[in-house]
Amino acid sequence: GGVRVSGSGSVLTVRVSNQGRRVGRGGFRYGKEGEKGGKLRTKPAAMGASGEDAADSEERFDGMLLAMAQQHQGGVRELVNTFFSFLRRKTDFFVGGEDGAAEKLITEAFRHHNKLAQKAQKEKAARQEAERREKAERAAALTQEAQQSEKDVEPRIKELTDEEAERLQLEIDQKKEKKENESKDVPVEPSEHPMESSESTKQETDEEEEDEKDKGKLKPNSGNGADLPNYRWTQTLSEVDLAVPFKVNFRLKGKDVIVDIQRRHLKMGLKGHPPMIDGDLYNEVKVEESSWLIEDGKIVTVHLEKINKMEWWNKLVQTDPEINTKKINPENSKLSDLDGETRSMVEKMMYDQRQKSMGLPTSDEQKKQDILKKFMEQHPEMDFSKAKFN
Repeated sequence: GGVRVSGSGSVLTVRVSNQGRRVGRGGFRYGKEGEKGGKLRTKPAAMGASGEDAADSEERFDGMLLAMAQQHQGGVRELVNTFFSFLRRKTDFFVGGEDGAAEKLITEAFRHHNKLAQKAQKEKAARQEAERREKAERAAALTQEAQQSEKDVEPRIKELTDEEAERLQLEIDQKKEKKENESKDVPVEPSEHPMESSESTKQETDEEEEDEKDKGKLKPNSGNGADLPNYRWTQTLSEVDLAVPFKVNFRLKGKDVIVDIQRRHLKMGLKGHPPMIDGDLYNEVKVEESSWLIEDGKIVTVHLEKINKMEWWNKLVQTDPEINTKKINPENSKLSDLDGETRSMVEKMMYDQRQKSMGLPTSDEQKKQDILKKFMEQHPEMDFSKAKFN
């Protein structure tokens, strides 16, 4: 039969034409009024309720309301309008009570939930601010630790006793005198093969300068790379070139080979055969600017464009033997192809390499010496004779 809903204030009255069959939950009261029907009254939970009962009461209709909200494409405005439309059409909510009672009820409910929402928003903002402050304090602590670590490793001036200073000066003078005598007294013997003598002398000098860590490493080829049994690779600061000869009795075509260039991996070989190269590259390359081609039907060449254009590779892939990058000759690279900043850095590297080979200070070392010399000239009242500089 029909349903009639009426009410005022906080009580809704529902009259049904049939007698109700069950008692409602959550505060509903049902009383018989004869054979014509029953009277259903409900009182909402108090706004100040707290604890699990209040939480359950608030969330019990969330599923139904979410389903309704999802059907309102107009958002909150359309959902609220639907709710008040229901109260207007199906109840006497607006006209069934005293003047202003409905508006008062709505205002009280709005203020109550607005207060709760503002409180939750402030608590959220406070948590975010606390997290932000904690992160800032942690970053400041890390920065302070890093600065302290740098201070701990800074060079220090060590004060020496008179005896230690005299002994140190004597050692320096003896070494200097010995070096001068060796350079003057050693006769230069003519060689029947001047070129061989020059090359052997240079090779011996290189071997003397070689560090323990560099022993066993390959000497770079003329292209600053390596000549390996199955292929040859060369490099500049900005690119790597690879040449792989295939011993086949037919002219190679693109369909005969597999070349897979990835950002950090290279794979290539003949189809149906184990790959000649299959490993991770020394560093990342620009795949979109790399390429490969077949030359003379026998050789596959690969061009790789480096991402980091400020370093020399000591190997092509991780399984290759290492080359000694200290023996790389930057002059073999095309300096004219580099940008101004890169070129100036390469020229500085070349200058430092020449200075080291002659036993002279590098550009950075010379700069430090000049600063120290200037400082000593500006402070003639200070005695540096007993100071030791590390």
